[in-house]
Amino acid sequence: MPANKTGPSGKKKKGRRARLLVITVVLLLVAGIGFGAYWSVSTVRASFPETSGTLQLKGLNGQVKVARDDHGIPQVYADSAEDLFRAQGFVQAQDRFWEMDVRRHLTAGRLSEMFGDGQVETDAFVRTMGWRKVAQEEYDTKLSATTKKYLQAYSDGVNAYLKDHQGKSLSVEYAALEFENDYKPEKWTPVDSVAWLKAMAWDLRGNLQSEIDRSLASTRLSPRQIEQLYPSYPYDRNKPIVEGGAIDPATKEFDPKATPTEGQTGQTGQAGQNGRNGQPGGTGTAGTPGANGTPGTQNNNGSPATGGGAGAAGGLRSGLTALSGTLDKIPALLGPSGNGIGSNSWVVSGQYTATGKPLLANDPHLAPQMPSLWYQMGLHCTKTGPSCPFDVAGYTFAGMPGVVIGHNQDIAWGMTNLGADVTDLYLEKVTSDSYLYDNKQVPFATRKETIKVAGGNERTITVRSTRNGPVVSDRNSELGKVGQDAPVKDPAPDRAEGYAVSLRWTALDAGRTMDALMDLNRATDFASFRKAAAGFEVPSQNLIYADTKGNIGYQAPGRIPVRKGDGRMPAPGWDPAYQWTGFLKPGELPWELNPKRGYIVTANQAVTDKKYPNALTGDWGYGARSRRISDLIQSKIKDGGKISTDDMQKMQMDNHSEIAKLLTPYLLKIDIKAENERETKYVREAQKLLEGWDYNQEADSAAAAYFNAVWRNTLKLAFGNKLPKELRVKGQCLRVRPANDAGPQEDLDGNTRLVRECGEREPDSAQPDGGDRWFEVVRGILDKPEDDWWKTGGRAGAGNRDELLARAMKDARWELTSKLGKDVDSWSWGRLHQLNLKNQTLGKEGPGIVRWMLNRGPWNLAGGEATVNAAGWNAAGGYDVVWVPSMRMVVNLADLDKSRWINLTGASGHAYNAHYYDQTDKWAKGELLPWAFSPDAVKKGTDAELTLKP
Repeated sequence: MPANKTGPSGKKKKGRRARLLVITVVLLLVAGIGFGAYWSVSTVRASFPETSGTLQLKGLNGQVKVARDDHGIPQVYADSAEDLFRAQGFVQAQDRFWEMDVRRHLTAGRLSEMFGDGQVETDAFVRTMGWRKVAQEEYDTKLSATTKKYLQAYSDGVNAYLKDHQGKSLSVEYAALEFENDYKPEKWTPVDSVAWLKAMAWDLRGNLQSEIDRSLASTRLSPRQIEQLYPSYPYDRNKPIVEGGAIDPATKEFDPKATPTEGQTGQTGQAGQNGRNGQPGGTGTAGTPGANGTPGTQNNNGSPATGGGAGAAGGLRSGLTALSGTLDKIPALLGPSGNGIGSNSWVVSGQYTATGKPLLANDPHLAPQMPSLWYQMGLHCTKTGPSCPFDVAGYTFAGMPGVVIGHNQDIAWGMTNLGADVTDLYLEKVTSDSYLYDNKQVPFATRKETIKVAGGNERTITVRSTRNGPVVSDRNSELGKVGQDAPVKDPAPDRAEGYAVSLRWTALDAGRTMDALMDLNRATDFASFRKAAAGFEVPSQNLIYADTKGNIGYQAPGRIPVRKGDGRMPAPGWDPAYQWTGFLKPGELPWELNPKRGYIVTANQAVTDKKYPNALTGDWGYGARSRRISDLIQSKIKDGGKISTDDMQKMQMDNHSEIAKLLTPYLLKIDIKAENERETKYVREAQKLLEGWDYNQEADSAAAAYFNAVWRNTLKLAFGNKLPKELRVKGQCLRVRPANDAGPQEDLDGNTRLVRECGEREPDSAQPDGGDRWFEVVRGILDKPEDDWWKTGGRAGAGNRDELLARAMKDARWELTSKLGKDVDSWSWGRLHQLNLKNQTLGKEGPGIVRWMLNRGPWNLAGGEATVNAAGWNAAGGYDVVWVPSMRMVVNLADLDKSRWINLTGASGHAYNAHYYDQTDKWAKGELLPWAFSPDAVKKGTDAELTLKP
């Protein structure tokens, strides 16, 4: 059978649509740019993969079959594990090599080689952290020989594809890049695969941004106000993942059936960080009671409220602001790091399901990308055994062997972000060649890094590291000003009176997560699943489990540090008391198997109750999604009800808003009184939309549109306008009192003391973002109508809660009138809340016509912030969707062939291929595709088959 060079057509309608789009693009290019001879039909289609017929693949030991369904999803069959991964590398390169190449340049700090000097700052920061260096160390010293063999086989498969493809035959992006700078990709290496784990760990790194934000907030807010904005986790309302359990005194390991014994403490309260040498003190957290729990102490020594530390906090301001901006540039390629980054997963025991066996659901929340971060795939040994143990399918990362989330023939697993605090910023007192530690000057560890720049000159940087980690403040001109205003008793000679800032992060230590992923793929029961999880060091993820025998379970893995301070604020790096003292052992981490309640929910809420003695983090998600999922399960199983696969799928699309249920009754009681009768009528007309609303954020809901606009304006008035410029959205300008100015608003001559101050944060990461932390903040003051947060300045300011809510309702009415029109009946949440899919780098920063070719959208979406259907948006920045359920799956352990899955985009990374975004419409509607697993089911669904021969 001749090779199919255009890929499977799927349905004829798809093919016609693709051809029409290609013709349209070509005509536009010819007419509008003048180099249509370069951009042609052949250029656009040249990279489409061969998906049927026979091809030779160097290095194979035997034939490999690649069966693709009508959505282009491949299932690979091989006689040996090496052939399986060699074919996986080849097939992923067919569909996604551009994505793979951008990723490896990102993780190596080499984006400038592809895209020019605009990426130098990002490259310098990644080089400073040393992702590629650590990945090389992992490969050389940590990974097993078997895993290395699989990584090499995968690389060989990628390189076999590269040998016969270059330029436009790799992807249309390479045609554009060649036109610009004659770029040509290098061979793939095993370390390229390992390094991607560092990028994912960075994306899910925990509370580093919160640590920065709290420090920046201290320039305007008191310690008490900051604590109000970071409330304690509501254990009484939102249950943790593991309910109960304790550390066994005999084994020193966690036992889910144990109870704390007399003398066993709860989580010890962390002392506030001392204000030594002018460094701002933190606020201690209250100790959590165990049987004899030790209460935490409070230490406000040197805090901004006492005066001495205010200067220190102000001195940190410029450096932390710049650091925050630098951090933003890296997640811009991976996804915004914020309150919404997390996931949902839950598993229900067979005693409560219609199938009699467990059902497991998972939907990780990440930034929308084109193509999706995930690549669906099946990897099957034709005969499983010790030498070829893989029969697994699920979601992979293009560029890495194996399956990350999915199921094999025996077990299924899902992941959500645990959110462990695995990063700390340290203030460092430095000279030109040393730093202070324990009253001694210690030389920096240094290395040189050369950054090559497409179309420009090379840049050489010097990376300096302390015992705490790399000095990240060296990577930005503003970062060099860290702490210049701080009243440091022992001035740092090369930084006036300031500090440098270093980063301690678990992912910068070599680990063996790649081994753990391979072990997870071939696990057969809960014991082997837990053994695999023990090596899953970074990123720290909640691992949820089910098997075909009917068991359900959970394991918290990760390399989680033990520290003295609470990790909530930058620590004094010169003080040995703030060093990490070790790491929790795998056996100490929480787990459970077959809990009596019959289900397990993980949605970034607290992992354990307050009696668990080890500190994992103080910055959990606040549990709005986990509580809603638990409520939906309980409502279904009460009175003997059973949960079906359809029910699990419907739960994933639940759009209920907890904050709407809490706040709407207050909004309906507001007596709207505007400046004139016409305006009063206008606002009351919008207010009436909320009457009888069920708090569901459907795409066509006018009430959801209005409520979310009111919520956004409430947050802005009550909190946003009071935050320092470093946290507010870029371009939002206010007239405010200068920081640390406690004088009257006007001077003696009647001149205003207010200054114009504009926000500096990117819209995706500004505050208040409106996530479930802000639910808890507002909940804490909602029954306190005279609380200071409700009061705003200015002639039109509010003096209490109801006045502020009335103002927010007016502002929301006029905002939506400008965006959606005067007629409130024509409003809809989806018209505000839109998803746009952008191709990596070129789709964001390339020429306009290239962006037009590569990007897709918009889609009007339901859901919202902290809902189960978490189509997240940042209330400070606007209503656009900034994170999404990046995939959805429901695994049926009674019959794996009846499982279901969907991806955000499609299998292909090639613009105008039939599978570039053929799943997106279904994804937006909440539909799932059939997920064939058994050989018979895969054969029945095969649309094209490719044979790879030695």
